[in-house]
Amino acid sequence: MNLEQLRGFVEIAQLGNFTRAAERLHLAQPSLSRQIAALEADLGVELLHRVRGHVAATPAGERLLPIARRMLADAETARHEMSDLAELRGGRIRLGATPTLCTSLVADVLAEFRARYPGIEIEILERGSRSLISALMEGALDLALIVTSVSSGAARAVLEREQILSERLVVVSDPNRPDPFAPEGAEARDPGRPVDLEELARVPQVLFPENYDLRATVDAAFRARGLTPLVAVAGAEMDAALSFAGRGIGVAVVPAMVAADRPALRTAPLADDALARTVSIARRADMAPTHAGAALQAVIREIADRVTAPGAELSSLVTRVGEPAPLRSAAPPPA
Repeated sequence: MNLEQLRGFVEIAQLGNFTRAAERLHLAQPSLSRQIAALEADLGVELLHRVRGHVAATPAGERLLPIARRMLADAETARHEMSDLAELRGGRIRLGATPTLCTSLVADVLAEFRARYPGIEIEILERGSRSLISALMEGALDLALIVTSVSSGAARAVLEREQILSERLVVVSDPNRPDPFAPEGAEARDPGRPVDLEELARVPQVLFPENYDLRATVDAAFRARGLTPLVAVAGAEMDAALSFAGRGIGVAVVPAMVAADRPALRTAPLADDALARTVSIARRADMAPTHAGAALQAVIREIADRVTAPGAELSSLVTRVGEPAPLRSAAPPPA
């Protein structure tokens, strides 16, 4: 039994005539007759019989008719649904991202994607990179924006990971208070001079939880220099850390794109080039991207190009890196 046979059966039952049904279906009458004969043989019942020059459904045909109509309607619905997905008029995509990326890069990506493809629903999972990788491998996400660093652990699963940009870390502070990194006797530091770790260690800081990738990266840099930083507050999440820094409780080390969204804060780059993080698009290598997933990846690349373009606000702190490359991905700590 196939859809063409069912379509022929429904047309004949509605018109009561093989010839007219064949004309409507653009078939030769013998071909239509063979379709019906094959359908009856497959089902083991007679579906149609001729009465005084008119074709009528048998009792079995009457039972099949509403079922056949539903099947044909469902097939048409399936065609429309698949067409919408293929042409990006509908569907859903599940995107994961770290909290710090959700407050910066992801917001720009989603705004652009929604403007282009308003019919596609976006589901966001906001977690650390380790949790996002697990969700990808479990099939709970289509794509994830993860953060990788030298502190990443042992390889856990094969992913396709595309590095899109490298982002410097910066230190933010309250602009209404004296610059904590100003030379002795001066009111402010030279705006073009980066802050080194020795200077940073002497200033009270607002620290993230220990499982933050940012915290692990900065702590490792201090240990490598034999430095012990002053701590004002420890364990603050991103929004709280930014708020505390803005109230003068302490300075906070944050990604450059996050600081750019808080222009009211004083921002200074860190001198150590190693205090940076790489942002990557990750997905399972054994699953082809959906049409919506491929479109979202393209938008992410466009936004990354825009952020890192010469003359862009963050071009000195955020740089475009990498090309698509399947590799065995490490499982970084949460960002």
